[in-house]
Amino acid sequence: MHVTNNMPLAVKIYLYRPSDSFIAHTFSAFIHGGPQVKLDPSAFVADPELIQALEKHSTAISCDAERVLFNQGDQPKGLYILDKGGATLTMASSKGEKLMSIQAHAGSLLGLPGLIGDKPYTLTAIARKGAHLSFVPGDKFNTLMRSDPQLALKMLQVLAAELRSARRALSSI
Repeated sequence: MHVTNNMPLAVKIYLYRPSDSFIAHTFSAFIHGGPQVKLDPSAFVADPELIQALEKHSTAISCDAERVLFNQGDQPKGLYILDKGGATLTMASSKGEKLMSIQAHAGSLLGLPGLIGDKPYTLTAIARKGAHLSFVPGDKFNTLMRSDPQLALKMLQVLAAELRSARRALSSI
């Protein structure tokens, strides 16, 4: 694998939309000074029923300008579903140095690991101007997951797939 020093390289993961027969993500990620990492597009496949069920308990958000959804280190308040437009997810080092930037597109779930783990967000999420999102507050999300074991299992499958994909990507470096 050829790596160019000090040049960010792209990571591609495929897009999902509620209208598709399956759901997946598209991210272009640039990892500061790192090698190109390839993530398995099937890692982010989820059942459309999951998105539909979540959106029934959500509030719509339209962004007339860039909008910070959450900052790295913030306690989770809920889950964001990117319905239209884009968002940027970034990770910074403890010194504030940008380590990674990911471009999220329609259909992405933002803030899921923090919400499920009840731990601070590990990324900062900024919705772009023109983005449309759905926000599911943490209490409604938790109630839904407790009341519908099938949806909770689907959510865990999404997290498991993301974890497997990350591990495979790291093992290929």
